[in-house]
Amino acid sequence: MKPAAVVIGAGVNELVAAHYLARAGCAVTLVRSEVALERADTGWVTPRLAHDLGIDPRLLGAPCADPWAIAPLPGGGRLELTSDVGASAEAIRRLSARDAERWPEFCARMHAHARVLGCLYAEPPPDPMATALRDLARLARGALRVRGLGRSGMEAFLRLLPMSAADFLDDWFESDALKGVLGAAGVMHAFQGPRSGGTAFGLLHHHVGSAPGVFRPPLTNLRAALGAVGGVTMRGGTVARIETKESRITGVALAGGETIPAPLVVSGLPPARTLLEMTDPGLLDPQLVRALRNVRSRGVVAELELVLDRHPGSSTLVIAPALDYLERAYDDAKYGRVSTHPYMEARYEGTDAQGKHRVRVHVQYVPYALRDAVWDTALAQNFGRAVLAKLSEHAPGLSAALVGQHVLTPHDLEHLYGFPQGQAYHAELALDQVLWMRPLPELAQYRTPLPGLYLCGPAMHPGAGVAGAAGANAAAVILGDLRRGVLKVKE
Repeated sequence: MKPAAVVIGAGVNELVAAHYLARAGCAVTLVRSEVALERADTGWVTPRLAHDLGIDPRLLGAPCADPWAIAPLPGGGRLELTSDVGASAEAIRRLSARDAERWPEFCARMHAHARVLGCLYAEPPPDPMATALRDLARLARGALRVRGLGRSGMEAFLRLLPMSAADFLDDWFESDALKGVLGAAGVMHAFQGPRSGGTAFGLLHHHVGSAPGVFRPPLTNLRAALGAVGGVTMRGGTVARIETKESRITGVALAGGETIPAPLVVSGLPPARTLLEMTDPGLLDPQLVRALRNVRSRGVVAELELVLDRHPGSSTLVIAPALDYLERAYDDAKYGRVSTHPYMEARYEGTDAQGKHRVRVHVQYVPYALRDAVWDTALAQNFGRAVLAKLSEHAPGLSAALVGQHVLTPHDLEHLYGFPQGQAYHAELALDQVLWMRPLPELAQYRTPLPGLYLCGPAMHPGAGVAGAAGANAAAVILGDLRRGVLKVKE
């Protein structure tokens, strides 16, 4: 019989962690906290997770909408990129014969690189300072996967990681439109421009789990595919604090005064919120407290939720016509201004219960903190009208089909979904905040300094874009600690 556990949060990582722990025999209470709304799951589901939880892959939905990107061209027409590498090459040929010839090689090389990351993402991150045999074996497996790329592939992989998306794409292609679509994946949810170092890694990260030639994370139905499992009690409520006694976890206290006793607590909330607001920071090393306060989680995205009375006519419309366009949009945000020419991505999400068509528009660069203004209802409405007008330039029938819209500023995303400063990834995806450094080296193995308290949200390895992987990896660490007696709890 395993101990009682409380999982905090309503995201897919928390659901996955709860399922793993319940299947291992824990009595799990999943407290949805104050996050009452749910979002579509975004990202690849690893085969290991699907197998472990007995999920029929057919329930996860289509891997990615096709075409996965439709990019309007400045001179008229559009570039359509699909999962068919040959068809995309022919579409690219109308812009550049040279780029069309290079496209298949680029897709093959990136897919090989992404498979290496995919293997690293499917398990807890390797600890380069570890001495235990299991950790050394994990390091060795990672090194062998990189070595398996061959000399030229290994050199290309290691060269790619610290590069800017702009420098990397300039090496491969000459078409502004193609580089704009690909560069947008490198900066998605990042407070960086495509000329910032490490954004080539962002491009590769968003390719993991996708078919060759598809450079966007898929929408999945993992939440629905999980279904119900015995041993998980679902309940609402706001967790006011995580209870401790002599630095050990004893349960959680809800805002209404109720306490749920449990020697094991798993939080999907942002690490700083979990450790600095819900526990006593006096129990932590001052250096860790300082490091937690400096985890970069700057919001730079707003969203428009559109309701239409007919299909919009395309699956994903990408407004990112060039790398310079993206960089100038980033310049606005860098100085606290909402970009007047933002990177936008309108993605069709299907129909609702009333048969209306829903489109979610990702708008970047929109800073959480404005230099000369404060987000309020009037500013949000003006922003929404400006975005809709800009989007309608490329989708002329959009306004006529519109029956409703809702603007979500970075502040709204923070309030509704618990994203710190509106940052959907909880911690920015940057080279100093990935793998064994995500979000900090001291927390990268999902453990915290408080015995019995673990982290499983998107701020943890491998980050957002790999649906449920952080929850699965955290559960693996917890169950391993229980088996080895590292986590001593009263069962």
